[in-house]
Amino acid sequence: MYPAPPTLTQDIDKLRTLIQSFHPVIAIETPEEERVSTILQATAQEIGMTIMEWSVTTGLTRSTQPGSNRWQDPCSPQSQTQHHSTAEEDPEKLLLFLRDHTAKAIYLLKDFTKHLTNPTIIRRFRELTDQFSSSRSTIILTEQTIDLPPELRQNTYFYDLRLPGPDELTHVAKDVVRSLRIQNKVTIDVQEEDIPKLVSALSGMTLKQARQVIAHAALEDNKLCLQDISNILKRKAQIIQKDSILEFFPVQDEALNLGGFNGLKQWLARASVGFTPQARQINLPVPKGILIVGIQGCGKSLAAKTIAKAWNMPLLKLDSGKIYNKYVGESEQNFRRAIALAESMAPAILWIDEIEKSIGSGNSGEADGGLSQRLFGSLLTWMQEKSQSVFVIATANDISRIPPELLRKGRFDEIFFVDLPDERERSQILQIHLHRHKQVIQNFDLVELITATDGFSGAEIEQAVITALYGALAQQVALTTPDLVKAIKATIPLSQSRRADVEHLRAIAKTSFVSVK
Repeated sequence: MYPAPPTLTQDIDKLRTLIQSFHPVIAIETPEEERVSTILQATAQEIGMTIMEWSVTTGLTRSTQPGSNRWQDPCSPQSQTQHHSTAEEDPEKLLLFLRDHTAKAIYLLKDFTKHLTNPTIIRRFRELTDQFSSSRSTIILTEQTIDLPPELRQNTYFYDLRLPGPDELTHVAKDVVRSLRIQNKVTIDVQEEDIPKLVSALSGMTLKQARQVIAHAALEDNKLCLQDISNILKRKAQIIQKDSILEFFPVQDEALNLGGFNGLKQWLARASVGFTPQARQINLPVPKGILIVGIQGCGKSLAAKTIAKAWNMPLLKLDSGKIYNKYVGESEQNFRRAIALAESMAPAILWIDEIEKSIGSGNSGEADGGLSQRLFGSLLTWMQEKSQSVFVIATANDISRIPPELLRKGRFDEIFFVDLPDERERSQILQIHLHRHKQVIQNFDLVELITATDGFSGAEIEQAVITALYGALAQQVALTTPDLVKAIKATIPLSQSRRADVEHLRAIAKTSFVSVK
């Protein structure tokens, strides 16, 4: 047991203020039920109130936290509360009991909103909140997604419980290391100065997930050391992809080869100083983000990964297909969770791929009941007001589907245009892919290949190399320039199949965007 971390103390202070200012209902959307209970225990103790917990399986119980005003990891066995049953498990009978119970208390109701479909229960809940508005009693609703009937939202305060910050994760990491050393006789090769690296790998996880991944990494070989951080990052990538609409790319060790893009690289080198303490000393804002518009297959996605590698930041890719949920309200909730996760891992990079097909498509509001427009509005508000160091990289292929609000000056730090690669860039791209597939570059006529690939995107050049290599391997011969030229000529590039679209995009880019070259 030890003092509460600063972020937890902030949550306790905020909830204490809300309760003491006669807020009858506070809704907390989170999967961390134990953490909510711990925070409320500390809050109730500070203001001298009883805390009661309810679930449909246990009914209403009175919780007592052992010990004094000290913080414990809510996932540890020592922090489990002691319960004494006092009321009914039926939701309607619970509301009747609370109506007649005059003692001031904090009532933590778990998964209760699932029962707010019955008109009678909704009415009784509304009457109870009116009653609590004139007393200090407060109902706390907690579950992963809270969707209240409209008539109940007016008296409800939605409290934003962020994912655990570095201080909470540090406490948990130290507690797990201590437990593993004592109980499991695990060799701990993690020094005090290594803890920040371990905590950085845990960012974006719940406290329970953090405990699990540390213990798993240690118990696999009965040893916990800095080398286990790579395993923790792999587990984190799995957790994030399973539980959210984001895909997580840890900082990569292998080199990424991005041919061309010299203009973008120079801009990034200048912008990187915005994350330094020196920039903060002179009140320079942290870089907000960039929009990369261009022809398909010209390296926009690779650019996002290269930026994360160059800046040594984790990369989070927003999966637009997972944003839209068939249940009303869950799409907006998915987006809010993604933003909260990105902020919890700051400094980080949030990559929104093909933004015009997801939250950037402001023209599809009627087709989806206004969902795209609401998500678009949420994105604009967050980008304008975000305080965490989350650098946004948005990529787009179809400029006509991007609302003008997203393109106005100041929304992004810069808007870049990626054109088809020129001769020098095609030479770099050819050499990159030939080298990647273990071909001797000197054996090829690069001048002929550069000429043959005129009008090709980087992705189309890569595919031509792969196709030619398949043919050579099938015939058990070495790849030659004529073989590669043959594969190139068999490919119809996008610049030919969609010539009008490409020329239209180029015409807009000449006057509106900055070239990446």
